[in-house]
Formats: sequence, C-alpha cells, structure tokens
Amino acid sequence: MNLHDAPLRDTLTGWRRALHAIPETGFEEAKTSAFVIRVLKALGLEVHTGIGGTGLVANLKVGSGKGTIGLRAEMDALNITELPADRAYASTTPGKMHACGHDGHMSIILGAAQLLSERRDFDGTVRFIFQPAEEHGRGAKAMMEDGLFQRFPVDEIYGLHNMPGMRAGTFATRAGGLMASEDNFVIHVKGRGTHAARPHMGIDPIVIGAQIVLALQTIVSRTLDPSAQAVVSCTEFITDGIRNAIPSNVVIKGDTRSYDPEVQRMLAARMREISEGICRVHGAGCEFSYTHEFAPTVNWAGCVPTAVAAATAVVGAENVNADVAPMMISEDFGAFLQAVPGAFVFLGNGAEGEPGGTPLHNGSYDFNDEVLSTGARYFAEIVRMRLPAQGHTTN
Repeated sequence: MNLHDAPLRDTLTGWRRALHAIPETGFEEAKTSAFVIRVLKALGLEVHTGIGGTGLVANLKVGSGKGTIGLRAEMDALNITELPADRAYASTTPGKMHACGHDGHMSIILGAAQLLSERRDFDGTVRFIFQPAEEHGRGAKAMMEDGLFQRFPVDEIYGLHNMPGMRAGTFATRAGGLMASEDNFVIHVKGRGTHAARPHMGIDPIVIGAQIVLALQTIVSRTLDPSAQAVVSCTEFITDGIRNAIPSNVVIKGDTRSYDPEVQRMLAARMREISEGICRVHGAGCEFSYTHEFAPTVNWAGCVPTAVAAATAVVGAENVNADVAPMMISEDFGAFLQAVPGAFVFLGNGAEGEPGGTPLHNGSYDFNDEVLSTGARYFAEIVRMRLPAQGHTTN
C-alpha cells in the first residue's frame, strides 16, 4: 500500500460505506444516483442525469485535446439479505444489499474523478459513466437506447470488476473473450395430469421433463466443437402436481453461457429441437422460449495493452496477469464493447480465506476497502496514458 494513498483511501472508504448502506436494485437507484451526483458536483464536474433511467454521465475536460475516454461503474445492488447485519454500514433496506461490490466500483470511479480533477494532468475529456441495472443485463442497453454514445461520444471505454479469490490489489485481463454471454431459456412441458396410482391415464410431464434435462447435456458434449466453449444449465424444475397426483405441467428454466454468436444460435436451435422432439414422442405439448440477456464481454485487442500498462504502472508487472483464462460469468459491460472500443479488467478483492475473499452474490460478501485507491489510480493512469498532457510524464 502506497503511504500517499491513505487520505484517498479514507475518502473512498467513506463514500463506499455510505453507498453500501443504501442499496437499490435495477432502475430504482434514486438515492444512489443522488449521492453520486452530489460528489461529482462537489468536484466541479458537469453532470447529466436521467440517461437510461437513473443513469448519469459526468464530464471533465482539461486542455484542448480532442480525445475522449469513458470510465464506467454500475450502481445497482441485489435482492439478497445482508448476513452480518451488525456491520456499522450494513444495508438499511431489508432484503437488499451490495453483494457484488458495485458500491466499491462507484467509489473507485469517484476516486478517479477526484484524482483527475485535482491533478488535471491530461489533455482531453473524460466521461464518468454510472450505469443502472447491470445485474440483469438491462442498464447498458437502456443507456445506449437513450443516446449515450451519440450524446456523449467516447473513443474508448474502460471498466473493472472486483474478484474474490484473486489476491487483493492484483489485476487480470486478456485480449478477446473475457466473460461469456448469458441467455435464458424456459421450456413448458404440457402433459395430462392423473392420479399417481393410474399413470396410464395421463401424460407424465415429469418423466418427459427429466428426459429433456438429460438430453440437453448432450448439446455441449456432442454438438459443440470441442475447441469452442459453452455451458447449458437447467436451474429450475417446477410442477403443478401434489404428492398423490401426476401434474399436467412442468416448467424447466435455466441459462446458457458462450462467447460466439454462432454458438448461441446453435444452442437455441438444438434446445428447441430436443425439447419439442421429446415432447412430441410422448404426446405432450411444448412451449420453448430463448432470450439473450448479456452480450459476451470481448476486450478489444488494441485497448488491452493500455489496461495492462496502466495496471503495471500502479501495482507492478508481477501483480498483473495479461492473459487470464476466460470465465463463464457475464457482465453488462459487454454491450458497451459491442458499440465502442475498450477493455475490462478484474481487480483482486482478496484470496480465499482472507479479507475480501467471500464469493460474490453471498450475504456475507463485502468489498475490500484496501483496494479502492488502487482501482482509482488505475483509471486515472489510463486517462493520463491515453490523453497525455504536453510535457507530462506518467509516473
């Protein structure tokens, strides 16, 4: 930890814990955005609100440079009950908490805004983008549909996510696919209910549904090219039956993860064929739906060297992994990367068993305040590298 980081770390910790106490879920981030706006205006930034709902953009222009860099944070929390309710800054909203660290991400971007507004050691424009509704993959699209990049164009955009299980303060990224798409599916098997003692009188959707669940697992193992990546997961199996009655309906829900649009199309087609085919063989009806929730997060090769160089300048080369293995998790940032160049990185929140090591989306999770200033300095370094002031040398 850089000793000069202490005042910045304390400020960011105060912001982070204040945000942690007021969690709000997607498109409801009114208190959250109001807090962010107050901080940004206190820093002297020009703030534009109501973009894609509760989203906002703050601009900081220094000098006459034409370049523009976007830095993004997400604002929403999760419908999860905070388990360590005795934390001094615990959620004040029952059933909601910042269990993914978006409170920390906002504070990091606010910290970068403070550093850059104080030092003014760049030449160009920085846009600080605060996005609503990341958790369900709706906020990025909403902002773009509201003219985000037409009203506030950027040359490049950068983001990060904290990562429990990675040593605190380390960075990881890669060129190309970093995180997968997420598609959701619903399969409704329509059978005919009957008494459990007289199964021959009905069409059992549980047996049919079980066959569908097993058959779906053959798509990845027998249809997908082994060099490609995909996951098919059935996560819910719902019936309208009772103990002594075979139900009439089974609903199977789940999601798929992949990186390639062609793979997404193949998954959807094969899942429909399998589901409808098995139902038809048994004389049951079938309704199948498949929706695209998250785009894959695919880093632009031309932007990753900047992300790696900035991270290296902040924490040293030994703490930066420039070719991390891709993960099958999803992030709404992928939608932005389909529209403009940019790169996304992981920031270590803490190794397993250490502070910050509790998994994401867990009621006991908490953002590690020790890495807040690291993240803020990383983003500030990106700006200085991409929008260099004349005569300025990055340190």
